[in-house]
Amino acid sequence: MSITTKTGDKGETSLWSGERISKDSIRVEAYGTIDELNSFISEASHYLKSSESKKILKEVQNDLFKVAGQLASKSRNYIHPVSEEDVQRITKYIENFEKRINLKGFVIPGKTLQSSKLDVCRAITRRAERRIITLDKNEKVSEQLKKYMNRLSDLLFILARLEEYLVDSIEYKKW
Repeated sequence: MSITTKTGDKGETSLWSGERISKDSIRVEAYGTIDELNSFISEASHYLKSSESKKILKEVQNDLFKVAGQLASKSRNYIHPVSEEDVQRITKYIENFEKRINLKGFVIPGKTLQSSKLDVCRAITRRAERRIITLDKNEKVSEQLKKYMNRLSDLLFILARLEEYLVDSIEYKKW
């Protein structure tokens, strides 16, 4: 079986649920941005010092397959949707790291190579979330998926700060 189907040569693609849609649709843009995010998380993982962060990012990458699958499904219910448990799991990670790091103001991002890689992932997550919200204005997107994406940007922010915290390099904005 070849990965080349030639069915997209005229600017359309198939959703997981079977429909054909234009490759420039907001739905394709949304799950394409999730694919981009997953790739950047993969890259970031190679640089991280914290094995705890690497483990969490592996979980996130698996979650992103659920997110992309839901976004690539229009008429059928997706088999593995993002759940409230997924949202709560990453919320707990955020809360635990916040207690550990105890941030004291606005942080200048990217003070280490590791944190800068995670900050790029955070920015891509926010773009994906914007695309998902645009899609939701026309086609309903699950509340859990939207909450997950909102929390994910927070998780990536705090993981970036963890990488800086581990080498005592968090820099706060001076006003």
